[in-house]
Amino acid sequence: MGTRPRERGEIVLAAAIVMIVVQLVWKFDLVRRTYFRQDDFTFIARGLERELTWDYLMRVDYGHLMPGPFAVHWAMGRLGVYNDVLAHAITIGLQAAAGLALLWLLKLLFGARPAILVPLALYLLTPLTTSSLSWWAVVIETLPYQIALPMALGSQVLYARTGRFRHALATVAWAVLGMVFYVKAPFILVLAFLLTLGWLPRARRRPAWLLYLAVIAVYAAVFFRQLFTSVQLTNDTVRPALPDPAVAASFAWRLLSGSFVPAALGGPWRWHPITEDYALAATPPPLMWAALGVAAVAVAVSLAYRRRAWLAWLTLLAYFVLADVVPVMIGRVVQLGPDLGGMELRYVSSSAVVLAVVVGLAFIPVQGEERPWLRPPATPPLLRHAWIPLAAVVAAGSVWSVAAYTRLPLGEHVKSYVETGRLALQRAPARAVILDAHVPNRVVEPQFFYDYARVSKVLGPLAPERPGDPVRWARRLTGTLTNPLAFDTEGRLRPVEIQGLTIPQRGGCTPVSGRGVRFPLPLPMPHREWTVQIGYLNPAATRLAVELGGGLELVPAGKDFGWTFATVTGSGAEVALRTVDGRTACVGEIKVGVPRPAEHGTPTPLQPVATTRH
Repeated sequence: MGTRPRERGEIVLAAAIVMIVVQLVWKFDLVRRTYFRQDDFTFIARGLERELTWDYLMRVDYGHLMPGPFAVHWAMGRLGVYNDVLAHAITIGLQAAAGLALLWLLKLLFGARPAILVPLALYLLTPLTTSSLSWWAVVIETLPYQIALPMALGSQVLYARTGRFRHALATVAWAVLGMVFYVKAPFILVLAFLLTLGWLPRARRRPAWLLYLAVIAVYAAVFFRQLFTSVQLTNDTVRPALPDPAVAASFAWRLLSGSFVPAALGGPWRWHPITEDYALAATPPPLMWAALGVAAVAVAVSLAYRRRAWLAWLTLLAYFVLADVVPVMIGRVVQLGPDLGGMELRYVSSSAVVLAVVVGLAFIPVQGEERPWLRPPATPPLLRHAWIPLAAVVAAGSVWSVAAYTRLPLGEHVKSYVETGRLALQRAPARAVILDAHVPNRVVEPQFFYDYARVSKVLGPLAPERPGDPVRWARRLTGTLTNPLAFDTEGRLRPVEIQGLTIPQRGGCTPVSGRGVRFPLPLPMPHREWTVQIGYLNPAATRLAVELGGGLELVPAGKDFGWTFATVTGSGAEVALRTVDGRTACVGEIKVGVPRPAEHGTPTPLQPVATTRH
């Protein structure tokens, strides 16, 4: 009979391991359908451009101090550039470690009792982390944090129970590891303090608190120094500002009521795609109010029976406000707006671990806790097991929500574009000149990432090394270029054509000398940057001055037949040409417009690379 509790504990731990494994298999079905997106290409390209230096690692990117992720992106660029298989393996490995870390903490806090399977299942099933798992840049920030948090709290439990300072050092070490990856990690030490204050023996632990406070102070000093000195993609530094109070309140309410609470209870049940590979929560209003009602009842029940449940829920609320709401409110809510920002589940994905721990503290007595109940929880069997159908509904909703997200195209089309571009670069002719235009918005959004949204940054790292005849990237077409190429929206290379107005040949070609000739356009051109393509058949090489409404560029025009390009900024109804050296050129067809991949030009490869969903 004495072995029964031990056997029961082993059964509980075995069941927990099985739950973690099943969760990994289930979530791998989502992860394997994902690909790199948006920030990922920028971070990898930036890592390829730089050495692994302090300045590179410690740059604050729009409020995020993340030397760990920057180091991973640096390495990723050198391990296949866009190695999604490696990224998927790392994601699943980190997810497994996070589940095991939480299990260890729950066992330390509550013992190996069946009740710990409930908060563990809540973490394993919750859709709070779903959208984050589909975005590599978010994965490599949040999952190490979700490992560090329970490991640090577990070390704090051991320190509180044993008084051995090495456990306090372990708490700090795990917290610092979290800080290396995620800007919210200083809250780990705050959570450790609250956990000890409310539920662990209250022996004097002043040396540990002083150590924790010193670590937070050092991190804050480093963070704010880097925050105000790091140069962003806009070539300026961050200027944090508080939004309008009404906007801030609207965002906080939207994030709580429409994202966090529904997702904690199996929502959002419906998603709003913003691109092909990502979606926001789109909780139906009736289900939102139902989730809020269920959450209110659960909190009320715990407050009625469980001593210090109020501190558990207050901790969760404080974490939500300080760690989830405030950083976004200061940094991004003005740009995103309260509605769009409030539907973004990745802002609360890191709260999944905190939620699981808080639910445990609010309903399960901690090992060694004196007087855990306000009143005996001896209720009629019907009420005692009322949580079971609720848990079943939450589990079913979670499966439904994750399955609905998985049905999105996710990274299928972006991967096709990248792999098609890789093949096109392999087949590009020697010394090819490729127009360095922006990639499609679905791959990298130029409005947010500027030059890092250009094909030279996204596809350039995939170009094969060709000593002596490398691919050349041209943002502006200028000079005598032979058959310049451009990527189409599917990642194929096509010949460049100038889409706009054409001045046709007149009798073969028109002589142009140093006195100049004006060529009327069929329609006036508005003021902007225009590319002028000029055909010529010259007896000798010369230089042309190309003018359009005040814009002027000098370009070479070779001997015999060929094309030359000029990029000028101006407006008007005519193009003026003259030779700079006084020689005579013979000019043929002139085109004025914007360079684009030729719709009817032969693409390379002929068909986009198909990326089937595994």
